[in-house]
Amino acid sequence: MEVLVILVPLALALGLVGLGGFLWSLKSGQYDDLEGAAWRAIADDDPAPPPSVDKTALHQPK
Repeated sequence: MEVLVILVPLALALGLVGLGGFLWSLKSGQYDDLEGAAWRAIADDDPAPPPSVDKTALHQPK
């Protein structure tokens, strides 16, 4: 039972640290744009490659 004297304040302190971190993340804007990160993960940001030119077709006589 003596261990509860240490564990209860430790649990309360860790809970307050977690709550403080959550409130800090709310204040700093971590949750402002919830859908933007999801769309950026699936967006195709790579530009399309230029169409390849068949150089053999350019030099064939007609």
